Amino acid sequence: MNRLTELQYPFSEPPTGGQTLPVAKGVNWVRMPLPFALDHINLWLLDDGETLAAIDTGFGLDEVREYWNTILANDGRAVGSVVVTHHHPDHLGLASWLAAKSGAPVAMTQGEFLAGHAIWHQTPGMGVPHMVEQFRRHGLDDARQAALVDRGNGYRRGVPTLPEAYHRLFDGDVVTIGGHEWRVIVGYGHAPEHASLYCAQLGVLISGDMLLPRISTNVSVYAATPNDDPLGWFLDSLNRFKDLPDDTLVLPSHGQPFRGIRTRIAQLETHHRERCDELLGAIGMPASAADVLSTLFPRELDTHQVMFAMGEAIAHLNYLVKRNEARKLTSDDGTIRFERIA
Repeated sequence: MNRLTELQYPFSEPPTGGQTLPVAKGVNWVRMPLPFALDHINLWLLDDGETLAAIDTGFGLDEVREYWNTILANDGRAVGSVVVTHHHPDHLGLASWLAAKSGAPVAMTQGEFLAGHAIWHQTPGMGVPHMVEQFRRHGLDDARQAALVDRGNGYRRGVPTLPEAYHRLFDGDVVTIGGHEWRVIVGYGHAPEHASLYCAQLGVLISGDMLLPRISTNVSVYAATPNDDPLGWFLDSLNRFKDLPDDTLVLPSHGQPFRGIRTRIAQLETHHRERCDELLGAIGMPASAADVLSTLFPRELDTHQVMFAMGEAIAHLNYLVKRNEARKLTSDDGTIRFERIA
């Protein structure tokens, strides 16, 4: 099939809070609010006979719970299963609450289950103190460090409770929902083991955060694994979607459903290469991740955005080091800087 040269958006308006919008046979779009600049998340509610399957669950807000109660009351069916694409609060946030309403099982990959528990419980390398220390070594100023400390464990605000047990998903698993087979595609970089779901029968990909139509997925380096290459893993993971039909309806976690997988992948590859080239221009002399924040994000950042921006800056710089385009330098006081290799 010929590649679509531009993204196509088949739905002009998203559903309103507490409403659902059919997008494919047995697949319904739900949109829930988020308390950030990125102010929404798309969730997916699938017909599964006498019950419903929820794909992701929303941030732990009373407003989101009320919308879920309205949706379920209007439908008349209970949630029979919950599938979580990854551990971030807007996806995992209400999984435990929603599953408990009807005793539904929760399915997710092991990496996401364990990452959620690690951040929630602030285990070594995954807690706020470890993150702030990592950012200090990468040049973040005292004021923004203090703001991150004062913010505390924001993860628990979005995920009030966690599932204590789960059904483990693996790459290549097939999940049957409503008589349709959904293949699990695991991707890396944005999260440890992000699970997307593809149904060839319906021509639908629930992409989660792996493929977004207008913004680029955040890729960050955790303090526990300071030399990781999440950007490289993310770009490599995109190859897993290139063989899907280009007219597949992609259902992303943010933005509008779209068609044109390979065009969007090409855009993302170009975007990250351009960002890397911009960074190379900024590190002709040694510079820290904090020094180049304005290169990657030339706007005012709130504390929440600083957290993601620092993680992403480190990820791009690590990517350049892994490809021998830059070198990492550590000073006597432990500050980390990067320098372009001529």
